[in-house]
Amino acid sequence: MIKNLKGSIILLITALIWGTSFVAQSEGMKHIQPFTYNAIRTLIGGIVLVPVILIFKTIAKRSPDYQRVNVKITLIGGIFCGIALFIASSFQQVGIVYTTAGKSGFITALYVIIVPLIELLLGRKQGRKIWLCVIMAIAGFYLLCINGDFSINFGDALTLACAVFFAVHIIVIDRFLERGADGMVMACVQFFAAGLIMTVCMLLFETPRLNKIYIAGFSILYAGVMSSSVAYTMQIIGQRYTAPTIATLIMSLESVFAVLSGWLILGEQLSLKELSGCCLVFAAVIISQVSLPERKNKSIIKKEE
Repeated sequence: MIKNLKGSIILLITALIWGTSFVAQSEGMKHIQPFTYNAIRTLIGGIVLVPVILIFKTIAKRSPDYQRVNVKITLIGGIFCGIALFIASSFQQVGIVYTTAGKSGFITALYVIIVPLIELLLGRKQGRKIWLCVIMAIAGFYLLCINGDFSINFGDALTLACAVFFAVHIIVIDRFLERGADGMVMACVQFFAAGLIMTVCMLLFETPRLNKIYIAGFSILYAGVMSSSVAYTMQIIGQRYTAPTIATLIMSLESVFAVLSGWLILGEQLSLKELSGCCLVFAAVIISQVSLPERKNKSIIKKEE
């Protein structure tokens, strides 16, 4: 129970960081192109983590409970996570060119339902409570992100592919953590793997300019340190204590925090419909967390009787 709560709190902070970073990212994208932005911020995320890992490992080695890292599993896991992260991010950046921001946000959030579907295909059944929470979250995202008629175009299809690969990213993290991967080291490898591929794409498809990168410097640093290094690492650590479907629901609050930060920081308007969507998503996450202890309490009462 305590470990589950710990994982939930870590993932909640992760969603908060991702949500608030949309403000910085939207400003940065006014000056540089997608692959350039993603490549630099992702590599910064990996570089920042290196000294942090060295410090933590030095302290950990002094503990009698210290266990050696499974280097092979961690490296393979980091590479696979990096590939999934690169594909998802790329589909999202290209897709948003051909669709609206609202539809992009809603379709990306569909990873909330894609994760339990993939888990079901892999033989892991989900309870009725989880499906109820997923449906509530999807309804909330619809109210939050969609305005006017909903139709599918090329950009929507690309963004749906992005949602699929974000779901794959979550599943991959879960599987490699189960096999004994070191979460923090795997996150670092992930950043360098994704950053390297993004850099190649940047050089092939874009023309990066130093003066433009300098102008967007604060945005890139914030996204690199907070959104990439801190948040993605917290995601991996938080998922160690949380089932993939529950983790997905908590992290989906990213979109809610993005809307709220736009309202608080940029003074953007928040309609009653959007506020209702926020409340639905929050309710879905809360229900997914509080229902489980009640079942345990009932089983304890039965035993005592």
